[in-house]
Parts: sequence; structure tokens; C-alpha cells
Amino acid sequence: MAKTYVLLHGAFHGAWCWRAVADRLRAAGHRVTVPTQTGLGERRHLLSAQITLDTFVTDLVEHMEAEEVEAAVLVGHSFGGNAITGAADRIPGRISHLVYLDAMVLGDGDTPWGRMPPAQAAERRRGVMEQGGGVVAMPPPVSAFGVPESHPLADWVRRRLTPHPAATYATPLRLAHPPGNGLPRTYIACTDPWYAPLAWAREAVRAQPGWDWREIATGHDAMVTAPEELARMLLEIGPKAPA
Repeated sequence: MAKTYVLLHGAFHGAWCWRAVADRLRAAGHRVTVPTQTGLGERRHLLSAQITLDTFVTDLVEHMEAEEVEAAVLVGHSFGGNAITGAADRIPGRISHLVYLDAMVLGDGDTPWGRMPPAQAAERRRGVMEQGGGVVAMPPPVSAFGVPESHPLADWVRRRLTPHPAATYATPLRLAHPPGNGLPRTYIACTDPWYAPLAWAREAVRAQPGWDWREIATGHDAMVTAPEELARMLLEIGPKAPA
């Protein structure tokens, strides 16, 4: 049975980062759509101080409605976990399964900075003020995403990373329902190396019932460093063909 996958990137990235995974899913006979959030990737010309977390949720909802996707396996990487939670709250009927790939998992009223350890959030805020003019967070080195400098795609990733709108870290996620809105959900943790900034999210997920937990032995940008293994894992998730 053919499935529909919607693949959403994280902070500093864009649709480009999913290229190898999307190719593999399509080759297996599935439909794949890959949106880019406002101000990032090929939409970097729209970067502004007015972009909030709600903008990102609306981006994803509008994309899924415009593409008329149904029963989608909705995948959010890292910061993209916030928008897929928001989309599940607004349009659950278009989603069959939520996949959080080494991602943030926020509740109603939470902000990304508010869920981070205080010292980490303070460091991020300081970087925005000192390097991003109070408007953007500047991209870190590719190694911060688990892509070694020696990796053949390290320069490709470095060229494509873009500044991230800082207000998306400071504005709250607004939900009318519990996170996930009752949909099946899977968390895929990247374990080699573990991505330290999201230790809080992984701990929270492990403490909650109802999650399918999986691990992939690669760095945070698994779609870049282990696309074949990640694609195989995604193919196992979601609605199955009738017996």
C-alpha cells in the first residue's frame, strides 16, 4: 500500500536536507512532500522578526491542505517537532502517524527556550543578541548536528544552513488538545553521538506512555548521515496494507 510522507526539517535547515531520504521513499512507491518553513532554506528571503512558532505551524498546515494529503506519516526533525505537534492539534484527520526524529516535544504554552536547561537557553539568547542583531540565531558548525567535518557532505550542509528566526524560540506553542492529539507517535533517537541539547525531550518522552521508541546509530542530522537506514525505518512506520 502506497503511503504519503510529509518530511519537515529543523532549525537552520530547509527541505534540501531530506533529499536522499525523499528519493528513497519515492523509489519505494510512496508519495513524499517536503515543505520549507518561512525564512529558511529557499525561503530565506522571507526572514523577519515577525516569524513566530505559530507561523511555522501555519506553514505546515497550509502545505498539507494545499497538497491535499491524507493519512500522512508526518515526520518532524529537531525543531520541526514543534510544528508537527501543532499540525496534529489542528488537522488530525490528515495524519496517520507522527514521527519525531530527534525532535522537540512541547506542550501547550511551552516555548523552546523555556523547555531548555536555563544555562543553554541563556547562551542561545546571548548568541542572538551578539551575533544575530536580536532577530536571528546564526547557524552553528555542521559538527553540532552530528555531521563530522570529514563527512563527504559536510560542505554541502554548511553551504545550505541559514539563520533561524529567533522569535520562534521565544513564542509559545498553542494547543487545544494534549500533544499528539491521540495520534500514534514514534520517537526516533539519534544515538551516535547523542544530541545533548535535546536530552530533556528524550527524557520526557521516555517518561510518557503511548510512545513507540526507536534508535538510529548516527548523529543528529540522520537524514544526511544515514539516509538509507532512516528511510528503511520510516517505511516500517504508519498504516499497513490490509491482511
